[in-house]
Amino acid sequence: MRSSAPLRIFTWHVHGNYLYYLSQVPHTFYIPVDAARSPGYAGRAGALPWGDNVVELPLEQVATTEFDCILFQSRSHYDDDQYRVLSASQRRLPRIYLEHDTPQVHPTNTRHPVDDPATLLVHVTPFNALMWDNGRTPTRVIDHGVIVPPHVRYEGGLPRGIAVVNHIARRGRRLGADVFAMARAQVPLDLVGMASECSGGLGEIPNPELPQFLSHYRFYFHPVRWTSLGLAAIEAMMIGLPVVGLATTELVTVIRNGESGFIDTDPQRLVEAMRHLIEAPDEAARLGAGARRIALERFNIERFVDDWLHVLAEITA
Repeated sequence: MRSSAPLRIFTWHVHGNYLYYLSQVPHTFYIPVDAARSPGYAGRAGALPWGDNVVELPLEQVATTEFDCILFQSRSHYDDDQYRVLSASQRRLPRIYLEHDTPQVHPTNTRHPVDDPATLLVHVTPFNALMWDNGRTPTRVIDHGVIVPPHVRYEGGLPRGIAVVNHIARRGRRLGADVFAMARAQVPLDLVGMASECSGGLGEIPNPELPQFLSHYRFYFHPVRWTSLGLAAIEAMMIGLPVVGLATTELVTVIRNGESGFIDTDPQRLVEAMRHLIEAPDEAARLGAGARRIALERFNIERFVDDWLHVLAEITA
């Protein structure tokens, strides 16, 4: 079941890349902006090629604008901002909470902040849905979908690995800062992402330029202990990079040893796998082709859009 006419969906700008991919769904997404362009209220920020269906809405106009659905993407917006930004009637509209992350307090015993049978909780990975205590809130899983430029393909001529992690120094062990540092001491590795310069990285690469930048590297390194499933890793797979990473969270359902990369819970074995790929470019290309096949099958944008169309039609029916 799908909506026959475009829906008017109000949401916040929380994760730019995800919002861009979500905007491939043929509905209209209204995002609030304030004078300071503060977090969540930055509008069509960044270098992403936003479509006309992503509409900036001045904060003072939100409460008087008609919507069909409210989409929450962060706890602060759900707990606090909705009462400041939305009218009482808007807060009674169909509601979705999109959960991007794994539980942060305890991996198995954390109750999700949404406890409402009338709100649909959408997780971005099956692992997230498994680990959260979702209580009485109905849940769905919508796997990621990504787009990469059609002309960008794996080249792999640079005998180095590349990791993409935002604020790795601040986020520390959870995002594998120590694992990356250990591996970089033994294998040629580069790091990009927000504030990566603080950890000897190359800085942030604009989103539209990232796939081409990644394509030159021999492999993608995913040092993260505890997270959802990074969009950059999926984008790397989509252009044909093999992935080497920790065998944790949703990554264990995505990367298959000897087929699309190498995963293990022992960081030293990851180092050995990376050394092998640096010395064996043909093997890296073969594994990268396998990674691309998996990404095309599981994370194609058409499936992602279709999943969202069905969920939005269901909740607004």
